[in-house]
Amino acid sequence: TLLQAYLRRATPEDVATLRYVFTGGEKLPVALIDAFEHATGLRPLEGYGATELSPVVAMGIPDRTTEGITTKGNKAGSAGRPLPNIATRTVDPETGNPLPAHQPGLLLVKGPSVMTGYLNNPSKTAEVLHDGWYNTGDIGRIDEEGFLFLTDRLSRFSKIGGEMVPHGAIEEVLQRASNTTEPCAVIIGVPDATQGEYLVACITPQAGDVEKLYQALKESGIPNLWIPSRAHFITIPEIPLTGSGKIDLRAVREGVTKGRMES
Repeated sequence: TLLQAYLRRATPEDVATLRYVFTGGEKLPVALIDAFEHATGLRPLEGYGATELSPVVAMGIPDRTTEGITTKGNKAGSAGRPLPNIATRTVDPETGNPLPAHQPGLLLVKGPSVMTGYLNNPSKTAEVLHDGWYNTGDIGRIDEEGFLFLTDRLSRFSKIGGEMVPHGAIEEVLQRASNTTEPCAVIIGVPDATQGEYLVACITPQAGDVEKLYQALKESGIPNLWIPSRAHFITIPEIPLTGSGKIDLRAVREGVTKGRMES
């Protein structure tokens, strides 16, 4: 959100004294990284954390070369490696069994930065802390070099026909097919008696032609199950934001539900 604001207003001279740009709090789209680097000469690096984790878990850092040997500090689309003494692992969301490298699952974190618990709320603490591992509620994967790649919040998946469908992956395709780096597409799940949920694509006028976006999904290679029906594309005036600048998913969902009830 902040980088979008800087892109709209900042000039290369405004950021001339900066050496690095690090971001956190939101997923950093590769298209935005490229646009920011093109405008300012600085390529942002992504980190990841949570308030309950003090708050940084992982961070992408610049590559470093010493005596002709380069140590890789970041990868495209990654939130970097965990900080020292912090352990991460992914598990199956339903069984809790650990998953191998590259397989997406529920992200758990353990280490000295993990909170001892929520103040005066032992029941909520018990929901997220098990044997010292904190349940982040995020879905991600860890590669063989320890780099963390985040997919989305577990709450931002729909279970359709028994399969977990990631909203964020669909939004990325729509964003790439649009003519802007501004967020212009949000996917939500709506309860369905037959398949559990169905997907609705909420797009702004900035996203461009609906037919073009629909075809982009069809040609992207994502499973057909992930593609909203053509009839379930809804144009909204703008994407509502929370006070911190993040997408207000509750407002989007309520607006869609209300509109369908009224129609």
